[in-house]
Amino acid sequence: MAKLSNRFWFQLHGWFSLPIWLIFCFVCLTGTIAVFSHELTWLTNPASRATNPDNLPAKPVAELVTKVQQAYPTADVGTVMVFEPYLVNAVIFTDHDKPYAIAYVNQYSGEIQQINEGITFIGFMRSLHGWLLFPWPGSYSVGYYLVSAMALVMLGALVTGLVIYKNFWRSFTQPKIRFNQGKKTILTDLHRLAGVWSIWFLMVMSATGLWYLVQAVMWHADIDIEPHAPLVAVTDMPAQHSAPPVSFADAMQITLQRFPDFSPSYLMLPEHNRGMYTLMGGGEHIFYDEQAYTLSINPWTGDIAHEKSPANMTALQTVMHIADPLHYGTIGGIWTKAIWFLFGLMLSGMSITGFMIWGSRTVKAVRDSRNAASLQEINHGA
Repeated sequence: MAKLSNRFWFQLHGWFSLPIWLIFCFVCLTGTIAVFSHELTWLTNPASRATNPDNLPAKPVAELVTKVQQAYPTADVGTVMVFEPYLVNAVIFTDHDKPYAIAYVNQYSGEIQQINEGITFIGFMRSLHGWLLFPWPGSYSVGYYLVSAMALVMLGALVTGLVIYKNFWRSFTQPKIRFNQGKKTILTDLHRLAGVWSIWFLMVMSATGLWYLVQAVMWHADIDIEPHAPLVAVTDMPAQHSAPPVSFADAMQITLQRFPDFSPSYLMLPEHNRGMYTLMGGGEHIFYDEQAYTLSINPWTGDIAHEKSPANMTALQTVMHIADPLHYGTIGGIWTKAIWFLFGLMLSGMSITGFMIWGSRTVKAVRDSRNAASLQEINHGA
């Protein structure tokens, strides 16, 4: 009975890992690359580098927006994205001949180093990993569901693997790889050893992946985790058309007065007369993402219409804002990214070695079955 039980768990482990192993491996590899997407962007695109040979302080973001508006007088700036200090700021705008453009502005020199009218490497890798570039016909994407569902596969493979591998904790103190007993033994030992050392990583990826699946369902059901930015009341607007008295620079100053440790990351300017400044950024909490602090500021009155921070988040909002740092390993900068990258490679390798082990067992089983059938036919013939 025990032997039958072990066989059952082994087969279940295989079915959790193998039927969609190619998709699983692809998601793991793209996620591993996405961890270092910012660093790879700096490495491959000189225009994305925020060079600062004179050690100048970073200019205010509002000044960078002004630089773009001066270079493109008819442009409509909508968003500014702020990355690590070694990458330029991205000022996103539209113009009469540019339906979508990103100005790479060096925050130290104020120079516009490139105009990108396509998708960025960072955006491409995050999209490829997050939803396999499937379309979003509404509030959902089949690709996002497919990638998020990999969390169930990963969790099932983890649980069944621990059931199969008795006394797995010995691999922490007595790691074993037998190089002199054939290819199959080496693959099995590598698979087991990587699996045991990746238990914590598999748990983190499973937990955050399950959250992304829940989030996808909520998006599909039009359940808002965070409220949309409010609209300016008609009574706050002047009777005659005029420019809002509160500038982008003023809105940034209001934000810094409210949150002194505010580090801007995603800044949206009003899209229309009733739109507001929506300023998102990070703060002193390392486990929260770079959009944990949000302010909606009325451009006509300067009032804070809505604010969000770790201090007043709901439980769902808290989970949403700690999921990405845990999933991509950004909680400790380059060092935790390196750890996540290493274990991402290990997880990708586990999916490959698992398939190879399953393949060799399957081929052997088919060969043994054919030999048994042939032997049976010979015996009958005799």
